[in-house]
Amino acid sequence: MIKQIVTGVDNSESAFAAARRAAELAVALDAELRVVSAYGKFEAERVEVGGDEFLLSTERSAMELADSVSARLHGEIPMARISTSAEEGKPGEALVRVAGNLDAGLIVVGNRRVQGPVRVLGSIARDVAAHASCDVYVVHTT
Repeated sequence: MIKQIVTGVDNSESAFAAARRAAELAVALDAELRVVSAYGKFEAERVEVGGDEFLLSTERSAMELADSVSARLHGEIPMARISTSAEEGKPGEALVRVAGNLDAGLIVVGNRRVQGPVRVLGSIARDVAAHASCDVYVVHTT
């Protein structure tokens, strides 16, 4: 039985569509959904604004994105149990790693880069399907 579902998000509507489907599946299966935002290399910068100092980082930006998507999903699917994380690395690698760490039963991805000429160069969905140790659900988002 699937108890953990993992999905990845970026700022695109197609990624949100896949995350929405993942949340619907999580509710239907009584599973928890982990919304993951991947970021490349960790980078950080301290910024002073008026006497206050802020730490800006790629990890923090990714976490804010995952939290934002989670909040939007909760607005549309309030019954969903959702957690978030920001993960360093390429999106496909990050999703597979998180799914393995959580012993997830399903990874949900969109098909945005599966069609057209880009498919020759690779896609997140194909990378996940090739390396995941669990089922992969590819949502038609385009």
